[in-house]
Amino acid sequence: MQVVNWLPRTELPFAAPSRPELLEIPEPLVVVPLTPAATPVPVAKTAAEPTAAPVERAKIEVPRPSLASTRTGAKPEEELAPVVVKAPVVPPPRFALQLLRAGRCLLLVELPTGESFQTRDPAYLLLKDMLRAAGLPDSPQIVGEPVRWPLLARGSMDQGPEAARDFVQGFLSVRMEESPCVCLWLIGLPAVRFAGEADAEAFNRELQIEGLGSAWALPGLESLMEEPQRKADVWQAMRRLMARWKESNE
Repeated sequence: MQVVNWLPRTELPFAAPSRPELLEIPEPLVVVPLTPAATPVPVAKTAAEPTAAPVERAKIEVPRPSLASTRTGAKPEEELAPVVVKAPVVPPPRFALQLLRAGRCLLLVELPTGESFQTRDPAYLLLKDMLRAAGLPDSPQIVGEPVRWPLLARGSMDQGPEAARDFVQGFLSVRMEESPCVCLWLIGLPAVRFAGEADAEAFNRELQIEGLGSAWALPGLESLMEEPQRKADVWQAMRRLMARWKESNE
C-alpha cells in the first residue's frame, strides 16, 4: 500500500514507544531563482523593515446640482437647451401720400385722413395758403393716384420700412424724369422718412437726396393746424428757399 509511516490516533497497549523525530513536521522549502548578477536572498528576515506609507490619492471634486434645482426638478446648466432668440417682427408702416405739382415744384403730401384731398378740406385750404405765400400757383395739379402702404393686405411680400422707402423713392424718380422740378416739398413725417430718409429733426431744413436732388422737409398739415406756432418756423425756412422756384418762374 506504499505506507511509509503510520501513527495511531491513540496509544496502543503493549506497543513499543514512538520515536520523537517522526512526530516533527518539516518546514517547507522555499526555492529562490538565482540570476548571474543576483545574490542569494535570505528566506527569513531577521528584523522587521519599515514599509512605505501609502500614497494618498488626490480628491476630485464632482460638481453637483444645487439644492434648489433638486427640489424644483430643474436641470443643471450644462443640460439646459440653448434659448433661441427670435428677431422681433416689424409690422409694415401705414401711410398715404399724394403727389402734387405747383409750378416747377413737386409736393409729396401726407394725406391726414388717408383719402384724397377735397376742395373744402381744412388741410387742403392750408396747403393753398402756403403755396400763395411761396409765390406758387395755389391750385396744384394732382399727379397720379395716392401712394398707400402697405400695398397688400396679405401675402409673403416684404412690406417693411426698407421696402416702403424703395417704393416711394422709385415712384418719385419716375415722375421727376417725366417732368423735372427745382425743389421737392416733403410734407409730413411719412414723406420725410420714406422719401428723404430723415426724421422729424429734419423739419424746415433742406435735404439732398441721391437721385432726387434738393428737397424741403416740412411738418404735416395736421400738425400745423394743431400747433399754429410752428407756422413761423415754416415761414422763415420758406424765405430762405424761395429764390429757387421764383427764379425758375421768371
